[in-house]
Amino acid sequence: MEFDNHKPIYMQVIEDITRKMVTGELPPGEKLPSVRDLALAYAINPNTASRVYREMEQMELSFTRRGLGTFITEDREVYDEIRAKMVRECLSTFVRGMHTLGYTDTDEMAALLRDYKEKTEAGADSDTSKEEE
Repeated sequence: MEFDNHKPIYMQVIEDITRKMVTGELPPGEKLPSVRDLALAYAINPNTASRVYREMEQMELSFTRRGLGTFITEDREVYDEIRAKMVRECLSTFVRGMHTLGYTDTDEMAALLRDYKEKTEAGADSDTSKEEE
């Protein structure tokens, strides 16, 4: 993972883990690696890895069982909140970008999204038909 110098490393690791939670790569109740293994996996200092787990626990993204390790939360509401937050961030980025390009009307943006969806679906259909030939 490449880190952004403008953001704390522990937060970037937490964001990566939460993305993996939402995409199903880390299902509810999944055991997380030890602090040492997390540090190795992300090429970070073990103190930073320890902070990742402390912060995640405070955010209710994980829980620790003494002697067993740290686990991803099993609370589905937490997953829903994470997903909703990620959707808001994506939409915010999209709308800001569209405003930069001069699009301010949300109906116009919605029409562009519909057109994009239709073209990408049509492209996927034509890709599939090419594979079948």
